Amino acid sequence: MHPEPLVTDGENVTTVVTRTQLEKRVLRLAWPVIGENVLQTMLGVVDTMLVAALGAVALAGVGAALQVIYVTTAALSALSVGVAVLVAQAYGAGHLTEAGRLARQGLIWSVLIGLPITAIGLPLTPAIIGLFGLAPDVSQVGIDYLAVTMSTITTLTMMLLIGGVLRGVGDSRTPMLITAFANLINVIASAALIFGWLGLPALGAVGSAWGSVIARLIGAAIMGAVLWRGRNGVRAGGGGSWRPRLVVLRKVLRIGLPAAIEEVLIIGAFASLTPVVATLGTVPLAAHRVAINVLSLSFLPGIGFGLAATALVGQSIGAQRPTEARIVATIALRWAILWMGGVGMLFLFVAEGLVRLFNSDPLLVAEGAAAVRIVALTQPAWAVTFALGGALRGLGDTFTPLVISGTITWLCVALALLIVTWWIPALWGIWLAFLLLGPFEAAFFWWKWNQRITTFHAAMSA
Repeated sequence: MHPEPLVTDGENVTTVVTRTQLEKRVLRLAWPVIGENVLQTMLGVVDTMLVAALGAVALAGVGAALQVIYVTTAALSALSVGVAVLVAQAYGAGHLTEAGRLARQGLIWSVLIGLPITAIGLPLTPAIIGLFGLAPDVSQVGIDYLAVTMSTITTLTMMLLIGGVLRGVGDSRTPMLITAFANLINVIASAALIFGWLGLPALGAVGSAWGSVIARLIGAAIMGAVLWRGRNGVRAGGGGSWRPRLVVLRKVLRIGLPAAIEEVLIIGAFASLTPVVATLGTVPLAAHRVAINVLSLSFLPGIGFGLAATALVGQSIGAQRPTEARIVATIALRWAILWMGGVGMLFLFVAEGLVRLFNSDPLLVAEGAAAVRIVALTQPAWAVTFALGGALRGLGDTFTPLVISGTITWLCVALALLIVTWWIPALWGIWLAFLLLGPFEAAFFWWKWNQRITTFHAAMSA
């Protein structure tokens, strides 16, 4: 039996695309993204282990600096999200020259924005780390680490941006391979510079920062070379102006800025949970860090299918095929629910074992396992937010995900505070707030996605 064609009469199509072909496209884009994020997660684990060998002072100082880098990266994601969506839409419309021009403008603006941030941030490093109220020795480690990593802002932004461009034109395998190579360089360089191996100086904790600098420079250079030569007919090199254009920056920020604000809001919300958990005691606080690590692993399938939805919905919209966009979103949603739901089921049965990988203290294992089980039950709702949030971004609508996720996440923080204060003074009570409000977030995403794609379809048919 032949698969049913996707497109309907009245849509602007040049080829008939089947459901099976679209499913393959979604999976072909999603799996490398998931693999890339697994590699990044494993790199974080290895880096943490290397720095932890130096003692608690080094680990705490590096941890404080990394929080600043995470927030900065989230803010700079405005460029990568905006350019990725615009490139995907231009690529879908068959405007390959325009897609290349947008990619080139993205590279220009990543440098013009990244370099001033580095120039401003470097002298402010002591004041920024001072906001954490750390002990003097811990603070000095954080200052030294942040001063070095601040210099990589431009290369980090370029890697994020080029990865988004390549996914926008249907290539997520290349960013994964380059990230894998850069991560390998990072581990080798960090270890050598931390402990003084291979004849290099022993720099201690700051050696990890220099390892990141080397890896990101190499990764950005390779990615830049790939984009210069081009993928799937889209290239930044060749003819065309390298003069920065404000009109392009405005388009990029119109799409990307809400996505960046959303990321910052969510990071801030999860960070604000720490003092709430701290009121429960030291063991729940340690168990909370374990739950966060487990949570980051569970998000990987959702991130992969969400980014695939953004790229392919963007291509479908550019080609003026809203029916195809709707089915792409449905496919991404189904796979996200299956994988995150499956991960959730696994977590229910192996919660104690997962926590014990980090710490074997019986009290901590009990606290952490209860929290992990609540996180497991929330997975299907989060899958909807990832997949349909990605689909909305593919339409060019990043404001709706900002409003929904930003609002619900902070409501979860407020509800968590009420729960542990008045009802369940335990760590799992914190995560219960996300389980209770998660279905509402998913329902809002479902409603807004159907509303937006229906409106777009009606406009195309008129």
